[in-house]
Amino acid sequence: MNDTLYPVTETSQHIAVIGAGINGLVAANYLQRAGHKVTLLERSDRIGGACVSETVQVNGIRQDYALGASTLGLMQDFVWRETGLAERLQIWAPSHPDLVFFPEMDRPARIFGDASHAAREFADKWGEHGDVAGYLADEDRVVRFLQSGYRSGRPPSVDDAVAGLGADLTELWITGSAAKLLDHYFTAERTRVHIAMDVSESGPVSVDEPYSAFIMPMMSSGSVFGGDYGFVKGGIWQITRELGRINQELGVDLVLACTVHEVDTKNGAIRCEISAGTRMIHADHIIFATDPQTAAHLTGDTALSDQTQGERLLGTSGKLNLMFRNPVRWKDNDGEPESDTAFRYIFAVDTMTDFDAAALAVVDGEDFAPGYYQVYCEGAAMRQMGLVEPFDRLAVFFKNLALGRTGEQLASVEAQVKEIILSYIANPEDCVWSRLLTPRDLQRTFGFPGGNIEHTMLVAGQCYFDRNYANDPNRRFYQFGEFQNVSICGSGTYPCGSVAGTPAYMCVRELLHHLEG
Repeated sequence: MNDTLYPVTETSQHIAVIGAGINGLVAANYLQRAGHKVTLLERSDRIGGACVSETVQVNGIRQDYALGASTLGLMQDFVWRETGLAERLQIWAPSHPDLVFFPEMDRPARIFGDASHAAREFADKWGEHGDVAGYLADEDRVVRFLQSGYRSGRPPSVDDAVAGLGADLTELWITGSAAKLLDHYFTAERTRVHIAMDVSESGPVSVDEPYSAFIMPMMSSGSVFGGDYGFVKGGIWQITRELGRINQELGVDLVLACTVHEVDTKNGAIRCEISAGTRMIHADHIIFATDPQTAAHLTGDTALSDQTQGERLLGTSGKLNLMFRNPVRWKDNDGEPESDTAFRYIFAVDTMTDFDAAALAVVDGEDFAPGYYQVYCEGAAMRQMGLVEPFDRLAVFFKNLALGRTGEQLASVEAQVKEIILSYIANPEDCVWSRLLTPRDLQRTFGFPGGNIEHTMLVAGQCYFDRNYANDPNRRFYQFGEFQNVSICGSGTYPCGSVAGTPAYMCVRELLHHLEG
């Protein structure tokens, strides 16, 4: 895509983007830079989608924290640069190895990126005697293949994967099951469990399901940190906040507190409600940067509504925010620089059977089935970037929660998870505030179908080349149904969401080619 900024002219198209989360903002940015006139509609009174902050008063002192997403990782470096974000924001990723804890372990395992170090650590800690180096090398090859597709805006296909990776790697890493992939490379249960973590991160996906293998390389396919995850100075919500400012400087027309009631696809008309009353917006093209169910409902298309209503949507991730009056002191602190910033992964199970059972238990009615806890040291990361906040902050994403009840209704779960995390901390008495968010909270706060932050589960029929809603995906992958003038690029489309903007970039690239052709 040409990076040149083109002015809006009489020949420019008017494009309406519905939804001002990360994908809507990225789509608006690229389209406006390409010389089109963009109107961005958002039902909330602020932009950001699930990448927003909340403010709490703790002992009379105000502190912001991430309400939805907390870390940055799946964004592509070219999106980071080309949107203008790289010039406005500071980002940082820990250099300290991730730390992994299993039940009854005296010391955590350190997750090294170097293959020889990783193999020695896994052998020492978990008795691993498999092909660790082979796994890392093949993962890197698959990730680079995915990234090349993102950059070129190339829709995914199995034929393309076979041509780029070969039939064996395609079957192992894309169309196959996570269980088969892990058995191919590893011998130790704990190695398998640790790497399988990504499979059920969004929803209750079994490691035995077809295409579940693909989730693992996809979750490592961000390039802004070279496949790792990191932080944004001031909080991850600065990404959407700053991108909103950039877009308005470019000339994007942002309409907040705008409830869209109907989209007339035949006439390119959007009927919406703002504070001044009903408004009709006419556009040459419409892009839904929303969940697919909302898009289908607004178009009134029966086939799309039936398709989205029949999808597997369930989300099972919870989030516990914690604040401390003094910096957290970890019991595992090894004295190395940045030890307090390391990502920590705490497992409640240590076999694949128990891991899978916990992931699926909440589907059958259990409120909480302990699986694992991902601990992100947000406050320590802010200090590394020169920002000292009133309170130290931890964000804990964990599995597995049912959709049924809110965080306020699950006070016992909040207390249980809090107790587990604090048991790894030398100064637990400094914890002064906590808040649990459940899938039900995510559903009510952000409108996620099924409480799933990725909108739909990454399973067969909804993964890789099937993660689209076009009636002819070989011709236009991001077209919505049969509508020539409508596209969709929300988190429910390929590859997924997670504060990346990749679906938006690929969708816009395809649309520009369509408009120019």
